[in-house]
Amino acid sequence: MNKLMVIMLTILSSIIIAGGILYFTILNVSGNEKSEPSIDDILDHSVDIEEITTNIKNNDFIRISFKIQANSSNAKKEIEKRDFQVKNIIIKHLSGLNPEDLQGAEGKTNLEEVIKSKLNDMLENGKVVQVYITSSILQ
Repeated sequence: MNKLMVIMLTILSSIIIAGGILYFTILNVSGNEKSEPSIDDILDHSVDIEEITTNIKNNDFIRISFKIQANSSNAKKEIEKRDFQVKNIIIKHLSGLNPEDLQGAEGKTNLEEVIKSKLNDMLENGKVVQVYITSSILQ
């Protein structure tokens, strides 16, 4: 009887351990799947910044527009309310750039990242997920 009890406890312990391992494996696999937002979600949380024309260094000028993606409806509303501040941040930053700073994919990506960072410093509700340049003319 004692031997039977040891065998039953061993089998029961093995089943419990295997179940625990299986549970945590499934939990980690399903927990690591990031669901990317759909295009509808992106558009619902985005704000268009109409075309801005401003001087940059060397007496050149740029005509540029953006789409700013927020992480929530509240953040989108705050960006819309702060439209004048958003434009001010963009214009001030652009005024300190040379034409070379804005050329190529790297220059545009840097501009998007700087604007994203500055807007996130300003926002109280939510954050900017992505800044997209939707048109750009440098003259």
